[in-house]
Amino acid sequence: MISKIQINKILRLLRESVTPTVGGTEPLAIALAVAKAKELLGDVPEKVVAKLSPRIIKNSASVLVRGIEGMVGIPSAIALGAVAGDASKGLECLENLTDEDLGKARQFIAERRYSMRPSHSFELIYIEVEASLGEHTARVIIAKECTRFICLKIDNKVLVDERYTLAQDYNRCHETELNMQLIWDFSTEVPLEQIQFLLDGALQNRKVAEMGFQGDYGLNLGKMLKGSFEERIVGQDVMPRLVSYTCAACDVRMSGTRVPVSSICGSGNQGIAATLPVLVFAEGNCCSNAKLLRALALSNLVIIYIRQLLGQMSSHCSCVISSTGSACALAYLVGCDYDKVCAAIKNQIASLVGMVCDGAKPSCTLKLSTGVSSAMQSAMMAKEGICVSSTDGIIEDSVDRSIDNLANIGRDAILENDSMILRIMTEKEDNVIS
Repeated sequence: MISKIQINKILRLLRESVTPTVGGTEPLAIALAVAKAKELLGDVPEKVVAKLSPRIIKNSASVLVRGIEGMVGIPSAIALGAVAGDASKGLECLENLTDEDLGKARQFIAERRYSMRPSHSFELIYIEVEASLGEHTARVIIAKECTRFICLKIDNKVLVDERYTLAQDYNRCHETELNMQLIWDFSTEVPLEQIQFLLDGALQNRKVAEMGFQGDYGLNLGKMLKGSFEERIVGQDVMPRLVSYTCAACDVRMSGTRVPVSSICGSGNQGIAATLPVLVFAEGNCCSNAKLLRALALSNLVIIYIRQLLGQMSSHCSCVISSTGSACALAYLVGCDYDKVCAAIKNQIASLVGMVCDGAKPSCTLKLSTGVSSAMQSAMMAKEGICVSSTDGIIEDSVDRSIDNLANIGRDAILENDSMILRIMTEKEDNVIS
């Protein structure tokens, strides 16, 4: 039996973690930093040097900036921010671009008036820009949040400097310590009206998926799977619908389209994979609204739990984490009890451990399709009483220990792998790193 105090703490954690977000946030944050430097200088800078955290590099390098054809990745974000960014509009700093602005940005890139390099900051979100114009230099640092300026400096005049405060905040943990039993107790006992907002987020993500079916976004994987291909090759059962809806929403998000999705722990793709497989399955199998709400709580809380153990930096692809949440929820929807739900989680960990993140990009939809398919498989195995043995790999009898092992790998054991991926990404011929 869970206490009211615990319910309120977990509800607060859910509301803090499940939030709307708009695609392509990281490249827009780069553009915002450069736009602020331009504002301090009073005109378009002659040269921009950007130092970026691994998260910012990985989630910006291959993304269309505001969905503009040909304007891909970090150079485009820097150039657009330099020639046309309006820092007063925050992440909408590129909202009023003209054809003339695009031409100037392309010229800025062609003239190689920028450089970029990895930062060694401990912050997940860290963008440091130094921009010069004549004899003047502006320095701008955004950290912790994509719109938080922690340092503003023009020549020798310091306007803002919160770096010491930021360092004091580092490693501050949330007071709620989760485990699977607590997550199960909360999800099966919390009053339904208190988690209605989770369904609202799932329905918003479904709207984004439906956009993907109608338009031309990213790889168009979801649209392809939903069309005649689905009927001829994979049929029209619930399973392919889970995949097509999830992929369609990811296609829209990864195309840079400015449309809100419900995110979890700051990740739009995690939010999509946490909600759409659960929603589509529940609707296809006439599950009650109550059961759907409790399944969504399970999915989101498992993801938050894993994220708490992982910390800010992880080499795991987010679909490893999010599909573990959806596997748990799908098992609940097919009638599994606590022990079998835990079996579904262990099955999913065994299936996808080792899938690494190589940045945000249109092909993320391929990884999500793998994660969703595996989640349904893991749930059905659990329903039939099948669970990966504790003698296999990193799986243990305890579900919490198995989750902890997954987190340890993502947090520590494959950091060298992550460094190699970043090196490959930043040394590609099309990038300029100096």
